[in-house]
Amino acid sequence: MVSDGADEHFDAFSCAVSDTFVPLAMSVDDRSTFRGSLRSASLGAVQLSEVNVGSNGVVVRRTDRLIRRNNPDYLKVGIQVAGRSTVHQDDRKSELGTGDLAIYDTSRPYELRFAEAYRLLVVMFPKQLLGLPSGRLGYLTARGVNGRYGLGASVSPFLLQVGRRILRGDHSDNAQLAEAIVDLVGALFVDHFPPDAAHPDAARRAQLARVRAYIERNLGNPRMKVSDIAAANRMSIRYLQKLFEERGETVTDWIRTKRLQQCARDLADARYRHLPVSSVAANWGLVNAAHFSRIFKAAYGVAPTAYRARGHFPAPVRGAAKPHSDDRKHECLSDPTWEVTRPAD
Repeated sequence: MVSDGADEHFDAFSCAVSDTFVPLAMSVDDRSTFRGSLRSASLGAVQLSEVNVGSNGVVVRRTDRLIRRNNPDYLKVGIQVAGRSTVHQDDRKSELGTGDLAIYDTSRPYELRFAEAYRLLVVMFPKQLLGLPSGRLGYLTARGVNGRYGLGASVSPFLLQVGRRILRGDHSDNAQLAEAIVDLVGALFVDHFPPDAAHPDAARRAQLARVRAYIERNLGNPRMKVSDIAAANRMSIRYLQKLFEERGETVTDWIRTKRLQQCARDLADARYRHLPVSSVAANWGLVNAAHFSRIFKAAYGVAPTAYRARGHFPAPVRGAAKPHSDDRKHECLSDPTWEVTRPAD
């Protein structure tokens, strides 16, 4: 027999899932033992959510009836953090293991099956942010992307890292992160387009996203050079520089900015209080302590030691992104294990 408490827990969780994403039909083999948690936060129009379920036999469906009732044009990217799942959309079915990801379109029916307990990071944003023709989005829906090889090896770790940061309350450089997420997802689409289907602008955005992901993975290498970045991404140095110039940036400026952002984050994090400032800088490829101190103060308005003493994240003097401040608690939940917020309307 299913207890009233278990019924209420599953019903509340199902309500939370539908309200956080889009209306969905959810079922589970045994409601009496169901336990789940859901956290969500937003970077403007980009929402990141962690779904953690400790029960077997969960099925989530987006049906024609639910689409007719409510049909927002979103893309969802699901990254399998733990467990396994099956994604089904557009007559395609993919099996996902840890680190793998799949994309599904909320305007068409889809089904997710979880035979065992699982943890999932879901990134959701309006489709129009990609700037791709809607007819081309079907190239990738429900097509599993291996998180260990190719472009997936850049996208999956990046999204997981951003998800951890945002869900624990780090809302620094929101606008830049949201743009990077959308660009990387766009790169996945372009990567799967037939050679004659990719729009030139979309292809360049995809190339830039790949390059930025490569740089992010190698920020701690003080010997990383522009020539190395170009070679690793199979392009000329001039073409690499042009990709950044089209965004009003240079390669070296972008690398310096990302390194400083990582240093600022670690300096304000109590977990790294035991590290000297010079060690924090060296961890992110800035091995000259005097040089680091100069460029940090120029960007953030204070010396690294003073920044650390503040213990919070003041906005940089240049290029600051304001944290999103319109997060709202979920309306149908009182369970304190859920911390659900919604993106701005």
